[in-house]
Amino acid sequence: MSAQHQIRAHYDERTIVVYQAYSPAVAGPSLRANRFVPAFSFHRMTWIKPSFLWLMHRSNWAQKSGQERVLAVRLTRSGWEEALSRAVLTTADPAAVARAPVHVQWDPERSLRGAALNHYSIQVGVGRGLIRTFAEDWVVDLTDVTPQVRRIAALRQGGRTAQAQRLLPPERIYPVPPATARSLLIDA
Repeated sequence: MSAQHQIRAHYDERTIVVYQAYSPAVAGPSLRANRFVPAFSFHRMTWIKPSFLWLMHRSNWAQKSGQERVLAVRLTRSGWEEALSRAVLTTADPAAVARAPVHVQWDPERSLRGAALNHYSIQVGVGRGLIRTFAEDWVVDLTDVTPQVRRIAALRQGGRTAQAQRLLPPERIYPVPPATARSLLIDA
């Protein structure tokens, strides 16, 4: 049986990389400060995704309006795991979802060509009550990966899939504590 719900991510001993796509008005000032600053909204949920290819699908390779800049957001693993431990699946009881500080949603993972795969990718919605903690305590570094996104997209469009594949961030299965894994449908 293949694992359907596993977190695949680029991570090291201390940190994990998640991806977000923003408008230049949000990305530019935040990159200059190397932390989220206004026009980033501290008053609404923010969705973070450890799957590079899922975000490419979502942002149409940084072509969607308001999603023209792709940021690699390096978080502390302790912050990431705290978020997961406080999360509720978006398919849970609506009252529980409404109270949850963090939401988790599973969507089909994507191939380099954008096709849905037979396993799922996690999206984590950090709620308003945790946004400051996310931005001020968990975020270690912001990197603009838009040039890399454009290079990969051009190779992909030109049929040079093998070259594009080599430029993808290295993602591997992320180890999740067992109690958290069970509550979020993560395969151990």
